[in-house]
Amino acid sequence: MSLNAVLFDMDGTLVDSESMHFVCWSQLLKPYGVSYLENDFCQRFSGRPTLEAAIEIKQEHNLSVSAQFLADEKYRLFGEYVKSNLPPIMPYAEQTLKAVKRSGLKMALVTGSASAEAMPILKGLGFYELFDTVVTKDDVINPKPAGDPYLLALKNINEAAENAIAVEDTFTGVTAANNASLDVVAIANSHTQDHDFSRATYKMSDLGEFWQWVESQL
Repeated sequence: MSLNAVLFDMDGTLVDSESMHFVCWSQLLKPYGVSYLENDFCQRFSGRPTLEAAIEIKQEHNLSVSAQFLADEKYRLFGEYVKSNLPPIMPYAEQTLKAVKRSGLKMALVTGSASAEAMPILKGLGFYELFDTVVTKDDVINPKPAGDPYLLALKNINEAAENAIAVEDTFTGVTAANNASLDVVAIANSHTQDHDFSRATYKMSDLGEFWQWVESQL
């Protein structure tokens, strides 16, 4: 493998934002008398498209509002929340991003979040300018687990899949990378330990281990 580019997921991979998503979902669902335990909710929905989660929640609780309304409200609430509440950074994330940048490899951010959710985080943490391209769910018709977001990122940085690697933390993300013919590193977090990572090319404990692997490829 000739490694030319690294494509990073955001939520749960670079930033510990799943709890923030849970806070916004809880705020949204409270008027409907719906509540979940945080760990149960995150285990179930981490990495899954917001609209898919909304459809499941609406059906499960027989809610009168549409799934699209729930999804749109979730995006709006999260976009407002992150303006004043930045998520914690995952272990070794900042060091790894800066090290990859210094190495001269191309870097892409490929997230299932909406632009209004992702941009305040990336810019607030100072990560945005590190990436050669940022692809959010708003940039594609078919978000993760479809391969479209990764294919668009590869097109934007003019790189072939066989010369790049993706870094993900969920089954959905690994599937998306697979669907774009990318090798993918799975790094589970506390909410995704039980996800099926059997299709990942590599499984690693954290981004520090990933950077050591990158160095071995240079």
